[in-house]
Amino acid sequence: MIPPVPAGVGGQDGRRLTRKGQATRARIVAAAAGLMYARGVAGTSTEDVRVAASVSSSQLYHYFADKNALVRAVVAYQTEAVLAFQQPLLSRLDSLAGLAAWADTLVEFHLGLHLRGGCPLGSLASELADADPVAREALVAAFARWEGAIRDGLAAMRARGELRGEADPERLAVTLLAAVQGGLLLAQTRREVAPLRIALDTVLDHIRSLVSDVVRPYPVGSASAVVTSGVPVRVERH
Repeated sequence: MIPPVPAGVGGQDGRRLTRKGQATRARIVAAAAGLMYARGVAGTSTEDVRVAASVSSSQLYHYFADKNALVRAVVAYQTEAVLAFQQPLLSRLDSLAGLAAWADTLVEFHLGLHLRGGCPLGSLASELADADPVAREALVAAFARWEGAIRDGLAAMRARGELRGEADPERLAVTLLAAVQGGLLLAQTRREVAPLRIALDTVLDHIRSLVSDVVRPYPVGSASAVVTSGVPVRVERH
């Protein structure tokens, strides 16, 4: 699905686009995003994008002054795509079940891609963080939105007393997002899902250890079965 062009976004002359112009621009950005995800930014030329989008050179440069402008549009596109894909789950990260469902979905999605490509935002960051300051700032903002959604869910759990007061939603959110990015990088490199699964499960297990005694359904010191990633696991309560 191609995200709509925001109101007011136009060509190089600054004028608002017609509906047809919006569709053409969106097609160019979507084609560029797909190529850059598959080949990398460095491995994708504007000519590659022109051919993939079935537009003329004059059309391409009407909307984007140069490759840098196109790359920055791709960052915006991938930001919305990555967050939109997760949105139904990101809004439910205020429970252990919601966190586990989100983690499982990420794992299954990347298994479906045969662990190729990695995270679209992470892949862009690896190429652009040192090469394009404007793109880097856009990626900082993208990761901040992702991290913020995770943090909000954890903060809601702590506010309800489900996590102990010592739980730090901000630190936990950073750790979870780092587990996603690092786990995906290793999974992509090794072509096996274990690094991603282990990284996510380790952080989720730590969050479970911070569950308040008030909401534990079992007495302190007992053992219970909880479901993580669809598999019952015995957790000792100390």
